[in-house]
Amino acid sequence: MSGHPRLYRRGATFYHRAAIPVDIKSSYPKAEETFSLRTKDFREAVRRVRVEAARVDRLFDAHRKEIVREAEPALEELTDAQIKRISEIYYAHLLREDEELRLEGFEGSSFEEHVQDINDLDAGNRGDFARGIQDPFFREEAEEVLTWTDVDLKLMPQSSSWPKLVRELQAVTIKAAKAQRERNEGEVIETPLIPTIAKVTPSDTPLLSVAITQWITEKTRTSWAAKTADDHSIWIDRFVIIAGDKTLEEYGRADARAFKEALMALPANWTSQADLKNMAFDEAAKKAAELELPPMSVTNINKIIGFVSAFWNWAKVNYDGVSGNPLDGMKLQKSGKARDERHPFTSGELEAIFNAPLYTGCKSSWSWLTPGKVVPRETGLYWVPLISLFTGARSGEIIQLYTSDIAEQDGILRFELTDDGDDQRLKTNKSHRFIPVHPMLKTLGLPEFIDKRRKAKQKRLFPEMPKGADGYYSSPYSRQFRRLLESVDAKHAKNAFHSFRHSFEDACRNSDVPSELMNALQGHSVPGMAARYGSGFGLKRLAEAIEKIEYPKLDLSHLKGN
Repeated sequence: MSGHPRLYRRGATFYHRAAIPVDIKSSYPKAEETFSLRTKDFREAVRRVRVEAARVDRLFDAHRKEIVREAEPALEELTDAQIKRISEIYYAHLLREDEELRLEGFEGSSFEEHVQDINDLDAGNRGDFARGIQDPFFREEAEEVLTWTDVDLKLMPQSSSWPKLVRELQAVTIKAAKAQRERNEGEVIETPLIPTIAKVTPSDTPLLSVAITQWITEKTRTSWAAKTADDHSIWIDRFVIIAGDKTLEEYGRADARAFKEALMALPANWTSQADLKNMAFDEAAKKAAELELPPMSVTNINKIIGFVSAFWNWAKVNYDGVSGNPLDGMKLQKSGKARDERHPFTSGELEAIFNAPLYTGCKSSWSWLTPGKVVPRETGLYWVPLISLFTGARSGEIIQLYTSDIAEQDGILRFELTDDGDDQRLKTNKSHRFIPVHPMLKTLGLPEFIDKRRKAKQKRLFPEMPKGADGYYSSPYSRQFRRLLESVDAKHAKNAFHSFRHSFEDACRNSDVPSELMNALQGHSVPGMAARYGSGFGLKRLAEAIEKIEYPKLDLSHLKGN
């Protein structure tokens, strides 16, 4: 395939393919670096393969460095100066992480929750520090810090320096928490530069395509799931199409404005529209403007600007040559009072949903909108809304469940929402979680349904529910659920299946379930230090929370005898 030596086509889709260099072939974990470029357009494939080839070459170089590192002798001890420098680097890292969180507007959480997390974690850390207790978390942090490029030291596992280093990191975390609290009170606390790192001159900043690869690689390693990485990668790549691939310091407000104008010209779901299908981003925007197609919503435009802006916030921290974010202030102002994109279901809407023919009697499992005598209890159409109502789980998380993902543990029947299976994926790395089965789901017969699936030797709990062309189970189902809402006159612009998550949150609050338990049940990301410690809640605590949740205005008694 012409265009690039690593580009080839399988069917209609283009792929990157590279043989492993001879010098690392024996130790590299793969036989070759082959993967889809996720495009059928040749020009787009050539652009992507260049970016991916550069990324793969960096993987090869990193592997070479790791081989050298493994061959190097480990240090018996760290000097006091080395421990001090490591602590300074770690402190800078903690404050940089805190600053990134603030730049992103506490996405997935709130300022108040952030304040509480800092206070809770600091109290526990101070207690351990006073008593000379070393939490295993800090040993893991110490092991990781030593591998950072800015440190790059190898220490013998039995070295007496480990307790000293761990205690120093504990002390630095207490110092960082104090600075975070001052930031919470509006004080200006500068994020220190990484010690001994030379300043990068503007001419030394990399091409945007190279920096994008570094950004995606870092975020995927530390926090992002596949879907989050895809969403950000797709839109920053489209920013490159509009603004060109230049060194980072060359971008300015004009580039950001051109990208925003292109977004404002495009309609929703433009890649599926006949007039724009298979067009490059810039061409589609131009064509859409000529056709005067209705534009996508302000909410979607701002969401996309947020994806690209996140890269520039990261670049500002990582490259001295980047002085600002060209997309700052570019989001569109919404008219009227800002509201959540989706609302919880009202009690009346929930009553309408669970009194639809699907739950009271329909013609068949295929004609589930038409009244009849069949209640299709053996289908995902029946169970997915009920499971979401009592777990707050997303539709895709439920539809992809294996029968083995629902099991009894410590005497508690629970769901495990995981991406361990080849066809399973989660929104973020924090979305992996256990949710005890609500008593109402047991009353309605969910355990018996699961047993039937197992006896039928079914791997998936809902094998009849297909995956969409985009690779997500939620895509085809979302259209079916929309039809259900429309059939009972419950559909409006502010509700969708995701409204079950909001309804679950309201039910948690109304049932006096603490916010930290609600977040653990829903798989919400926890900012800062709390995210690295984990939720810390056992199944018993989670089960106690689940059992408290109720919908007092919703009557499901008619489902018990079905």
